[in-house]
Amino acid sequence: MTIRGVLAPILTPFNDDQSVAVDLYAAHARWLFDQGCAGLVPFGTTGEALSVGPDERIHAIRALIDDGIDPARMIPGTGFSNIADTARLSRACLDMGCAGVLTLPPFYYKAVSEDGLYDYFEQLIAAIGSDARIFLYHIPPIAIVGVSPSLAARLHAAFPKQIVGIKDSSNDWENTRALLNIGGLTVYPGSELPLIDALALGAQGCISATANLNASAIAKVVDLYDRGDIDAACAAHETVKDFRLIMQDYAAIPAQKRLLAIATGDVRWANVRPPLTVMSDETGQELAAVLKSKCGFSLTPP
Repeated sequence: MTIRGVLAPILTPFNDDQSVAVDLYAAHARWLFDQGCAGLVPFGTTGEALSVGPDERIHAIRALIDDGIDPARMIPGTGFSNIADTARLSRACLDMGCAGVLTLPPFYYKAVSEDGLYDYFEQLIAAIGSDARIFLYHIPPIAIVGVSPSLAARLHAAFPKQIVGIKDSSNDWENTRALLNIGGLTVYPGSELPLIDALALGAQGCISATANLNASAIAKVVDLYDRGDIDAACAAHETVKDFRLIMQDYAAIPAQKRLLAIATGDVRWANVRPPLTVMSDETGQELAAVLKSKCGFSLTPP
């Protein structure tokens, strides 16, 4: 099943003892679907994935499912820098019924060859099993090691049932355009900024950090586009882009968590795991005021 629309790389809330706050996690997941999200991506970059261990991720995803969240609408992040951990977590997510897994390339060693990366994914598929459904995760600003369009095309051609899509967080439109030219590969830009152009070239939507706050507005763009009201979709897209550009001036994870703490009145939402640091309430209130004055945005509490 292809998930079309906006997917939220859902923030991971932590209790004061740094354990995953599964009550907040489930409530936020339900709210995101109420706001128009088509799917969730637990434990992407925005979910502080590399600060959360594999067993913690499995426990949290099970908690979402136990709370009624449909696993077929989730694509959890499972990428580590080794095959064993990535395969074990991927297998667990697929066994829970998730639509697929979002997998980083092995990111520790730099300047590796395309052949080396190909071999990694070939062995990863063998370790997961023939029913693997992998969405590649290209985020060179963070991981440095990326998944080039040529590698994505090569992997999809060799493993069309296992390498099914890619999230492109390169912030490079020409890279996204090249990926969209790979027939049969589901492509999600990692931002709503190119959403209209991406939809026009066959993208299925986007996976955007700001969907944690602004999902309804992003979902409206996709809905208007799909209904053929392109002018209205473009107009709605301008407001969505303004929101994104304001948020880019802040540390994305602490900022969104502080805004959720303000909206919900639950101070646990402000918690992050080191090395990230908590945004102050004062700065959060200032950001909320900017979003309201410039975008007319007021967060409704989950």
